[in-house]
Amino acid sequence: MPSNTADKHAAPPLPEPLRVPVADSHTHLDMQSGTVEEGLAKAASVGVTTVVQVGCDVRGSQWAAETAARYDAVHATVALHPNEAPRIVHGDPDGWSRQGAREPGGARALDEALAEIDRLAALPQVKGVGETGLDYFRTGPEGKEAQEASFRAHIEIAKRHGKALVIHDRDAHEDVLRVLKEEGAPERTVFHCYSGDAEMARVCARAGYHMSFAGNVTFKNAQNLRDAVAVAPLELLLVETDAPFLTPAPYRGRPNAPYLIPITVRAMAAVRGIDEDALATALAANTAHAFGY
Repeated sequence: MPSNTADKHAAPPLPEPLRVPVADSHTHLDMQSGTVEEGLAKAASVGVTTVVQVGCDVRGSQWAAETAARYDAVHATVALHPNEAPRIVHGDPDGWSRQGAREPGGARALDEALAEIDRLAALPQVKGVGETGLDYFRTGPEGKEAQEASFRAHIEIAKRHGKALVIHDRDAHEDVLRVLKEEGAPERTVFHCYSGDAEMARVCARAGYHMSFAGNVTFKNAQNLRDAVAVAPLELLLVETDAPFLTPAPYRGRPNAPYLIPITVRAMAAVRGIDEDALATALAANTAHAFGY
C-alpha cells in the first residue's frame, strides 16, 4: 500500500515563477538542507533573486556576515534573538542557541555578546540589526527583563550604524511598540513575520514601520494576518519565508525555503485584489529601501 509519509517530509515542488523578481526579506539558510549555492539557484529559478540572511546568535550572525560577503544575492542582519538574551544571562535552556544550555553568564556575558553584534553591524554587507525584540511565548519575568535590555541595546546599535531594525514580536505587541516609542525607532524598522491584526497594522503604518508577511498568511486560522495585509500601505509591505519555518499552505509542515516565496506573494496579491506583478514590483522596491541595498 502506498504511503504519504515521505511526502509529508519532502521539499515542496517548485511554484510557477514570478515574472517580476522579489526578495525574501527574512530567511535562515544555515538551518536549511543543501548548500547555499543550491538554495540561491533554486530561488532564482522562480524569481526570488535576493535573500536577507538573519542572525539569531553570535555564531549565526558571524556566519550571516561571512555568507553575505561571499554572495552578491545575500544580505545579512545580525543580532541576538530575544530568547538568546535570557539564555546568556540566566542559562535558560529555552533560549535560542546552537551550543545548547550552559552555565549562567550574567550581564557581562550579554554585554560581550552585544559588543560582537555591534562589531558585525558596522560591516558593509550587514544591512540590518535583528532579529531582536520580545518573545513572551515561554518567558518568565526574569527572561522578560533580559529580553528588554537586549532589545534596547539592539535599537541603539541599529541607529548608530544607520542599519535597519528587524523585529521579532511574539505575544508582545504592546511592549514592543512601547519600547520602540521610548527608545525612538530607527528610520527603517521591519516587523518580521508580522503577527498583529489590522488595527496594529494601522499603528505601524502611522509610525512608518515595514510589515513583512510570511507563509502563515496562507493558513486557514490566520484571518488577522490577511486583514492586516489588506489595510497596510502598499509601500510598507515586505514578504519573507522565515525558512525553514512557516511553510505556506498547502505545504504546511514541510521544509520551507526561499523558492516558495511566490506562493505567499500570490496569496497577498489575492487579498489586496491587485495583479501579482504590481505587488512584486512594490515588494522588490520596498525591500531594497528597507535594507538600504
